[in-house]
Amino acid sequence: MSTQSVFTLVNPLTGHLAFKIFSFEDNRYFDHLQRNNYYTLIWIKQGNGKLKSDFSEYDFSENTLFAFSLYQPFMLSSNNISGVAIQFHPDFFCIHKHHSEIACNGVLFNNVYEPPFTRVDEVSAMAFDMLFEQMATEMQNQALAQYELLVSYLKIYLIKASRLKKEQNPILSTSITETKEPFILQSLKDSIENNFKVKHSPSDYAEHLNISAKALAKITKTHFNKTLTDLIAERIVIEAKRELYLTNKTVKEIAFELGYDDEYYFSRFFKNNADVSPQLFRETVGFGRSMN
Repeated sequence: MSTQSVFTLVNPLTGHLAFKIFSFEDNRYFDHLQRNNYYTLIWIKQGNGKLKSDFSEYDFSENTLFAFSLYQPFMLSSNNISGVAIQFHPDFFCIHKHHSEIACNGVLFNNVYEPPFTRVDEVSAMAFDMLFEQMATEMQNQALAQYELLVSYLKIYLIKASRLKKEQNPILSTSITETKEPFILQSLKDSIENNFKVKHSPSDYAEHLNISAKALAKITKTHFNKTLTDLIAERIVIEAKRELYLTNKTVKEIAFELGYDDEYYFSRFFKNNADVSPQLFRETVGFGRSMN
């Protein structure tokens, strides 16, 4: 790679970050809690440490790829890490609008049921290195169709990373009959996906699954490393973010569709979980103005 280690494209319409790639030799970029209005991919090539993200804490080691969504909180604690990072705003590339092409939404990003990281094997490492080099070269070359070429490299990177995560987490792509995951966990996932707009309480799901609230709470904490309340809240917020970005519905309309009669209660709930108000999220992430 070039001796330069940071390459940034700024959206001329907003003045905000559009696309950025950089290499790092220490933890100074990530040693504080971050909630960004863009997507972040961090590949730890060397080193180890702890990740704090959402409501959980995880240990990590070398050859780990992290993927963080819009305003998803994260912080890395380590003294010896090095690697590369890619950051992109949804105005630059929208994973929702291109879901049929890359299918990373719900796998790499916005997956409340799996940890936000993937192990990188030797073959994938070679592919990621090559793509990063191609992006770095193109960032220095303001030629015809630079944007289109960068998006193409980014798409390939996201596709390869999503495939890798699916291979390592078969539950993302297979049915319960093909996995050893306990039936109750798959039933809980299905129940949350089908009912999060109307059922907001852990007791609702315990009743729906015919299991005691205490037993369900223990299973959820053990397997997902977060409480059922957190799991439900994350799922609601992800849907709210999606609606705020992809539609021009009012906050009141979105709140109502998600089962909240009180717009102001919903706005407080969103801010408590996303650390930003629905209005500010829409202003910083935008809606329907994606460049692609």
